[in-house]
Amino acid sequence: MYITTKGLILRTADYKESSRMLTVLTESEGKISASAKGVRRKNSRLASGAQLYAYSELTFSKTAGRYNLTEASAIELFPGIGAGGLESLALAAYFAELLDAVCREDIPEDEILQLALNAFFTLSEGKKPRDILKGAFELRLMCLAGYAPPLSRCSRCGEPEPELPVLAVEGEGLMCASCAAASGLRSVRLCARSLAAMRYVASAEPKRVFSFSMDPDAAARFSLAGESYVSAQLERSFRTLDYYKEYTRL
Repeated sequence: MYITTKGLILRTADYKESSRMLTVLTESEGKISASAKGVRRKNSRLASGAQLYAYSELTFSKTAGRYNLTEASAIELFPGIGAGGLESLALAAYFAELLDAVCREDIPEDEILQLALNAFFTLSEGKKPRDILKGAFELRLMCLAGYAPPLSRCSRCGEPEPELPVLAVEGEGLMCASCAAASGLRSVRLCARSLAAMRYVASAEPKRVFSFSMDPDAAARFSLAGESYVSAQLERSFRTLDYYKEYTRL
């Protein structure tokens, strides 16, 4: 059985002398693991389309639930990611690790794939501040994966526009600072601008998710809220996020 689809290469791992295992977020099959035999040989016709973060048209043979890559033609390689230096590479790696953690095996995730491509394209362009791109990707991905935080009003007192807004990252979403303090829940301080950005990202048209701006202080709060919410909801940390934060401190 042969399957031709489009997919984004999230992870690669070399094995044997010339082969590579791929984790691919595909259009029709969802997230799959596939073997790319001989891809590391000189002049391999699979090499370009099977490289890390490539978005490609891919053909797989499927036998007993196992995928083997037989053809690969690159559609977009996002060259600006490598040109953007270690920070861009680290952020791309974090996006890929987060996608791998959220997406399910063999279940199509069309909206998530479109978000991923939009994020990689925006990162490659290098025109959007990384705090904004990162925070927007984290929040929108959580929304698409079923972890959308309540943001319309304080989840305790009902105030729609808290004077001192915070995000309760363990599930209650928007809260007043006083309500959060009384509850004892783990929270991240927001501001009016970062809260407005979160509301925008949660409901924006797919192609407009990253189409907004804000000042650096609000963007930093927005980014911290995004990563804190991801960590709390998925109950795990991300090694690639640690690397990214190390590089941004240099």
